[in-house]
Amino acid sequence: MYGASLTKVAFAYMVMQLVDEGRLDLDRSIADYLPRPLPAFEDYADLEGDERWRLITPRILLTHRSGFANMRVLEADHRLSFHFTPGERYAYSNEGIWVLQTVLEEGLGLDVGAEMQRRVFDRFAMTRTSMQWRADFRPNLADGYAMDGSFEPHDERSNVAAAGSMDTTIEDQARLWAGILSGEGLSAQSRAEFVRGQFAVSNARQFPTLSSQTDPRAGEIALSAAPGLMTFNDPRAGLTWFRGGHNDWTGNIAICQEQCRRCVVFLGNSVRAELIYEDLARFIIGETAMPWWWMYDN
Repeated sequence: MYGASLTKVAFAYMVMQLVDEGRLDLDRSIADYLPRPLPAFEDYADLEGDERWRLITPRILLTHRSGFANMRVLEADHRLSFHFTPGERYAYSNEGIWVLQTVLEEGLGLDVGAEMQRRVFDRFAMTRTSMQWRADFRPNLADGYAMDGSFEPHDERSNVAAAGSMDTTIEDQARLWAGILSGEGLSAQSRAEFVRGQFAVSNARQFPTLSSQTDPRAGEIALSAAPGLMTFNDPRAGLTWFRGGHNDWTGNIAICQEQCRRCVVFLGNSVRAELIYEDLARFIIGETAMPWWWMYDN
């Protein structure tokens, strides 16, 4: 099945291992890692003349505060630009994650696909998960279905994309989230940082990403961005963290309760599956303050 933005969690977990090794500082400007200015790379030439890119840090990118739209193809002119100063507020952005991938590849000389395979997928025995399409996935493949039931063939992604190219299975996702819960492969400090809400989110909805509309319910549960995750304070379970993965024919979500040591993971090869996740989660882990209204606008 297509992992969609659950990929971001696995990528962030790998990044925190690099932090543990002293190869990356979450609060250091990406300018210190890149061999040349970001706009000098073809994919980021649109930023030429705007020095705000130097304010970007890995932490800003992992917590979706880059200032970029979700994807430049959604912009009227299809160009990349800052909508606010990096770090200023939360706005979910695939573009920001791709910038961090560029930093790792061009600045640290890493093969992100290989690093994720070694540091995350192999570590957690995720034998049916990869950042690139594998031919052996074909016999056990779930294609997609849109809200209207129309069929969408699986996208055989040949390029590694840290924001969302992961193919996976429900069993492998269970292993991933159990591993994250235990903190395997991270120092205690980095594991704590990984699930710590680091920036308060007041947005009324996750999408559209650049909306300035706010909702007081976000503050009531301390909805916050963590590296690769979202967190909130649940009245019953305490610290709870989650991440969704969505496109027009995919609906995925994982929710974990830190103190209870419990996670629930849903993968859906139809966006229609999202309509029942709230009831399913309530049945499995009980009543929570999970901000479904923020995730799915319901």
